[in-house]
Amino acid sequence: MKILIINGPNINLLGIREHSNYGTLTLSEINKIIESEFNEIKFEFFQSNLEGEIIEKIQNKQKEFDALIINPGGYAHTSVAIKDALEACKIIKIEVHLSHLAKREDYRQTLLTASGCDGYISGFKEKSYLAAVYLAQKQNNQK
Repeated sequence: MKILIINGPNINLLGIREHSNYGTLTLSEINKIIESEFNEIKFEFFQSNLEGEIIEKIQNKQKEFDALIINPGGYAHTSVAIKDALEACKIIKIEVHLSHLAKREDYRQTLLTASGCDGYISGFKEKSYLAAVYLAQKQNNQK
């Protein structure tokens, strides 16, 4: 199985920003944990602060992968374009958020991009990614 993991804006700042919401691990450390937990799966990791780069990655890579896990960061609440790209993508798609969005600001309650995915996970910090990989693996086995 091959899974593409896309991270959006400011996810590159993990480890230094708001530990109470995002935990203390860096993105690199989270990627290493994912790979060590699921060593039978091939992963590609991508992070960008640019909406267009995220859209191009979704559009151009979907044929190479069985599943897509995306943490769109702040674009989750604003990007119709990423939502549209996710809807056009025909592989398993799971959105993840490190923080517990239901306990956060009102503007974070609208998740545009999540509706373009098969489901979403929020609030388990780095374990959100592990749960998403597990679920993607289970969904892929049911195909």
